Amino acid sequence: MANIRVLSPDVAAKIAAGEVVERPASVVKELVENALDAGVKTIRVETQQGGKRLIRVLDDGCGVATDEVPLAFARHATSKLSSIEDLNQVMTLGFRGEALASIAAVSKVTFVSRPLHQDAATRLCIEGGQEVAYGLAGAPTGTMISVENLFYNVPARLKFLKAEATETGHIYRVVAHYALAYPQVRFSLHSDGRQAFQSNGSGQLFDALVSVLGLEMARQMLEVGNSNSGLSDDEIENQLSNLKNSSVYGYTSMPAMHRGTRDQLIFFVNKRWIQDRSLSQAVIQAYHTFLPVERYPVAVINIDLDPSEVDVNVHPTKAEVKFQDSRLIFRQVQQAIREVVTTTAPIATYQGQPMNNAGRSWGGGGASFSSQFGQEVQRTAPYEEETLLTDLPIMRVIGQIQQMYIITEGADGLYLIDQHAAHERVLYEKLTAQKAKAAVIRQQLLEPTVVELTPGQAAIVEAELDALNEVGFEIEPFGGFTYRLRAMPDILGQAEPGQAFIDIIAEMVDGAVPLAKEVHEKIAMTVCKRGAIKGGQILSLEEMRELVRQLETATAPRTCPHGRPTMIHLSLGELARQFGRM
Repeated sequence: MANIRVLSPDVAAKIAAGEVVERPASVVKELVENALDAGVKTIRVETQQGGKRLIRVLDDGCGVATDEVPLAFARHATSKLSSIEDLNQVMTLGFRGEALASIAAVSKVTFVSRPLHQDAATRLCIEGGQEVAYGLAGAPTGTMISVENLFYNVPARLKFLKAEATETGHIYRVVAHYALAYPQVRFSLHSDGRQAFQSNGSGQLFDALVSVLGLEMARQMLEVGNSNSGLSDDEIENQLSNLKNSSVYGYTSMPAMHRGTRDQLIFFVNKRWIQDRSLSQAVIQAYHTFLPVERYPVAVINIDLDPSEVDVNVHPTKAEVKFQDSRLIFRQVQQAIREVVTTTAPIATYQGQPMNNAGRSWGGGGASFSSQFGQEVQRTAPYEEETLLTDLPIMRVIGQIQQMYIITEGADGLYLIDQHAAHERVLYEKLTAQKAKAAVIRQQLLEPTVVELTPGQAAIVEAELDALNEVGFEIEPFGGFTYRLRAMPDILGQAEPGQAFIDIIAEMVDGAVPLAKEVHEKIAMTVCKRGAIKGGQILSLEEMRELVRQLETATAPRTCPHGRPTMIHLSLGELARQFGRM
């Protein structure tokens, strides 16, 4: 058995650094948080090679005095805490005093800082945790930190970093999220010499949403305010006494805008970006009966409460917190979002109750068919193509309801067909057949279309070039995060090529799955969804007949590729019961 020994300070420092610095985005997060604690108005982040070669953060904050600069890189040295009691009232993003020491242990750091009252800045250079240069320098008020050659002395950690585009995408996410938490701060991100993100620092959360999501998506967000709706007076008084001055505010998406994963549920507690499964579930419950199965809203939610009501010292990277009363926080978030969703977007549901002998009609009269197609009611049964009924009767098209549902008559009753879901199924089987023969039909563009992507989108394109080519896209890099589109799948029809491609990539970013086979299928389903007839589209009688004919020949005609039903059936017996004839 090996003898027990004390690790050298150098080895211990590198091990400790592993808890704080997981990847380049971790460095950006720690440096941005330090800058925000310094009371900045502007933060500029620069990276090279996905942060592996260089990360530089510049701010116009209060700066660090000359005699305190070396101390800033000492482990567990901080200006934000002085006693154990202070942990009960943490008001800053940083407080442990370990970030700068951990970063310096695994990189080459240059630190330049100047407070307003100093005539000159202080410059400190550290390599692998060892000071190599210290002196005065000329610089504006604020702080500049350059982190070069991250993990140069920890090759085991370096080899686990992802492609540059992927790491850049993670950095973009950090900067964008803190721009949402601090809309009064002007953020910019420059990657390999080009600007990848910028917010205007206006102080308005909606402006920050526009910077992160784009104007069209931001317009589909609903403002959430603090609300005690639905509580009794005693409950309100009890809640306020337990959660001192707490509030919930932000934005959440209209039910029509949803995503395939939960990664766009963004939470801030006292402006600290956190991850919390319970809060995610609170938001999801707020949309109960409003979203299709396995679809999730987009939300940016701030929770402000007394710091004594939350423990921020429960996670190595401070990504999670612990609430003193998590149930009350859950309820407050759920109710605040539920109120705005139900008030702004009320949806009727179809009860489907038969007439009884007293002559009572369907519950509510004028009910919607949407719930029957899975557009309002969350369903639990997963899609399994092998178990589906594949035989359909010959149907006669009668007409169209609200430009969404096709009415048909079969030998055994009435069928209502969701035109979008039905066309998705038809296109998916068509594309699957073409892929099996390696003969996907493409539209060659007369002139290539240039598309500009976000770092996150570019990372997906780079990782899934083969899958995108398999479904009919022909794309090539055109410098930075720009790509040139030469062909697109024929099933996208007359869609504008550039916008269709961006929409598909955006949905892939939201709903990307880890297994390669699933990714290929996900891309195919997303392409078919984008190319399918939309709800609200008027169809001629001949177009409806052709769609129904194609659906009748499909191998799994009763659901779309995502598992949502393409049709509902009212049998002759059911119709007779509803009219009191049985």
